[in-house]
Amino acid sequence: QVELVESGGGLVQAGGSLRLSCAFSGRTFSRYTMAWFRQVPGEERGFVAGIEWISGSTYYTDSAKGRFTISRTNAKNTVYLQMNSLKPEDTAVYYCVADSTSRISYVWDEYDYRGQGTQVTVSS
Repeated sequence: QVELVESGGGLVQAGGSLRLSCAFSGRTFSRYTMAWFRQVPGEERGFVAGIEWISGSTYYTDSAKGRFTISRTNAKNTVYLQMNSLKPEDTAVYYCVADSTSRISYVWDEYDYRGQGTQVTVSS
């Protein structure tokens, strides 16, 4: 059974940066495609960024391109989301997800494993 534990959320001023981490355990991390989703109260969870396990290709939602960077360190079983130039509209609960598929998915339900989430709040 895969366990995902997010950390690194918090309160930051607009224009600031945060780095989210997601610790993976229970399976071979290097064989999982990883992604980050986020959810604002009253809205559905939306794809933010993802990284495929075979190709290493990365994918971003339009609002994240140029500001966020997803990366992974297989030796540490950890995926990261570096978030720069944060805006108040980035305020959300951020979730780490994992799936053994080799291809990225933009759909929350297609990931087999999900973390509990970490709150990111960006003040104006």
